[in-house]
Amino acid sequence: MRTLLAGLLGLMTLAAMLAGGPAAAEAAIPAKPDVAGIYGGRCAACHGADRLGGMGPALLPESLDRLKPDALLDVLRHGRPATQMPGFAGTLTAPQIAALATWLRTAPSHVPRWEADEIRASRTVFHAPGSLPDRPVFSADPSNLFLVVESGTHHLSVLDGDRLEPIHRFATRFALHGGPKFSRDGRYVFVASRDGWVSKYDLWNLQLVAEIRVGLNTRNVAVSDDGQWVLAGNTLPQTMVLLRADDLALARIFPVLGQGGVPSRVSAVYDAAPRGAFIAALRDIPEVWEIPYATLVPRRILLEDRLDDFFFDQPYRHILGASRAGGGQVVDLDAGRKVADLALTGMPHLGSGITWQRDGRDVMVSPNLRQGLLSVIDMKSWQTVATIPTNGPGFFIRSHDATPYAWTDAMMSPRRDTLQIIDKQSLKVVGTVTPSPGRTAAHVEFTRDGRHALVSLMEPEGAIVVYDAATWREIKRLPMDRPVGKYNVFNKTTRSSGTSH
Repeated sequence: MRTLLAGLLGLMTLAAMLAGGPAAAEAAIPAKPDVAGIYGGRCAACHGADRLGGMGPALLPESLDRLKPDALLDVLRHGRPATQMPGFAGTLTAPQIAALATWLRTAPSHVPRWEADEIRASRTVFHAPGSLPDRPVFSADPSNLFLVVESGTHHLSVLDGDRLEPIHRFATRFALHGGPKFSRDGRYVFVASRDGWVSKYDLWNLQLVAEIRVGLNTRNVAVSDDGQWVLAGNTLPQTMVLLRADDLALARIFPVLGQGGVPSRVSAVYDAAPRGAFIAALRDIPEVWEIPYATLVPRRILLEDRLDDFFFDQPYRHILGASRAGGGQVVDLDAGRKVADLALTGMPHLGSGITWQRDGRDVMVSPNLRQGLLSVIDMKSWQTVATIPTNGPGFFIRSHDATPYAWTDAMMSPRRDTLQIIDKQSLKVVGTVTPSPGRTAAHVEFTRDGRHALVSLMEPEGAIVVYDAATWREIKRLPMDRPVGKYNVFNKTTRSSGTSH
């Protein structure tokens, strides 16, 4: 009956339009929104006429690919709290907002440039190298600081890991990605934003010291263990950009081209300190690149399949890699070739894997983005020796040498509010914590001594929830705005086996 009535109403409307003549029929058809005009009048002043960013972030498909469609519409309608981004629900119609959202996710008609001249022109040095005091301005242990990425309002919070209290808060560029990277002494930290900004902070002086824009869409950065270089990996343009670590001056641009000249986006760049080199995973070609600090000449390792991400063994001789298609392979970096396949299913998130000793043998344990399981891999035979069922697909697993437990999330599933605690010897789930029912909890990080586990409640008006790592009892909550991750200086700079590198 409803279908019949709808059809009759449609015919009546069409008849009325035809009765009024062509002009009436044309007037009854909704006008297509002038999206370019809307953008020019409402968005360009902050985000740039070319959508490459200005006071606000770049608005390109690559910059927005992690923002869900409903979330983008919500920002356009209501703005962003604690920022200068206004909402347009009162000034634009619903069709105009929907059309603008679709347009922003469409690539510009011309490929935007971001080359050496643009990179150099973007650099600002706020404090010259050597101009700030060589001692912390606070009393906290500088090696037991945590850096918390608050994505809700785009800030970095600095926590005292002993008192478990905030001591400072930095404003950052839009949407940091890839995790902060520390200098060997923990004094400096380098972060990259999705729209290409690399920023350097002095944690001892709590100052932003320099920043530069290396691309239009950036995956992450790596810092050389000798303190000389910062390498950034881009997806737009398809380059890697080498910076001098002291002042972020541009040193070199590496076009990312395969042996046959095929360009590739960069999946991730990592520092391999024991090798004195950077390692890069490439998304579109089956190669891994090793770039030694000494020569800065890429060495290509040709593979049978592309690697979207990978994990280093503790000696940094082997990488365990996986592609988005599933499965995995082990690459011997010394030999420059694949030495084993990994029997993995779903989409293993090897980049978030950790290792520990079990029955006298090193095992690596990886979460899975598509399946509710953890894969346990023997680091000598490369065989999957166990599979641990979990509440659902998860992103992170974390542990510490001082605890018998590993903590894992199920943040890609309906059970995203609960973390499971695994006994590292029996490989059994022995406990759970649910910081806030119905709200996403993930990304555990331990204090330097392993006594406390910090959990991110990844929600607006969220929190860092601190647990006793032995009893799993909640100790306290520190209010935060969507804290997506937290990083302990000591654990990162010592390349702890219980955290990702």
